[in-house]
Amino acid sequence: MGFLAKVAEQAERYDEMARHLKEITKLKSPLSLEERNLLSVAYKNIIGAHRSSHRLITSISEKQQQVGNEDYVQALEDYKAKVEQDIMTTCKEVFRTLDEDIIPFVEEKDKDENLVFYYKMKADYYRYLAEINNANAAEDAKTWYNKGTEVAQNLVPGNPIRLGLALNVSVFYFEIVKDPKEACDIAKKAFDDAIEEQDTISGDSTMIMQLLRDNLQLWSESEADA
Repeated sequence: MGFLAKVAEQAERYDEMARHLKEITKLKSPLSLEERNLLSVAYKNIIGAHRSSHRLITSISEKQQQVGNEDYVQALEDYKAKVEQDIMTTCKEVFRTLDEDIIPFVEEKDKDENLVFYYKMKADYYRYLAEINNANAAEDAKTWYNKGTEVAQNLVPGNPIRLGLALNVSVFYFEIVKDPKEACDIAKKAFDDAIEEQDTISGDSTMIMQLLRDNLQLWSESEADA
């Protein structure tokens, strides 16, 4: 199943990739590092395509609305609703897999990196629901980001899972909560904490730190312009 998942990834057949990995999760045993990352990649590509479609259709709909093409606008809104349903279906599938087949067993056996990874993953998919104004999704995302952040304190500041969580939490506060100051504070603290313990920074961490720094610069400028 793991082999077929990797073949499906190379063939860019991400729905099948996710299906093969879900069969592994049904075994009710902790995923290996490779399996964990493959699961994340599969769903990230599935949800990524839906989110891109949603952004594109929203943009086209807004332009048609500006020029008064109401017939097109209605058709586009119907189309957007279909994409939103696809987003909700994917997110619910992720929640079901995490809640039934992964998180309970990780909470029982592993209190650190894997748990942070899965809490972050669950929060991310609530964030994707919040992007389409799904009721209560923002609060659910905040709850799971907070749970992940609490456990992440057991990891060294330069750990890429801890840094990746901080990156996504800061994006959540900037894009969903609309609180650029909090977003900047979270990103800056994560960056500064890692710099203070440079010996804990790995190759994977360096890229995330660059993203944190880029976002800090961009968000600080937008806050100054506000």
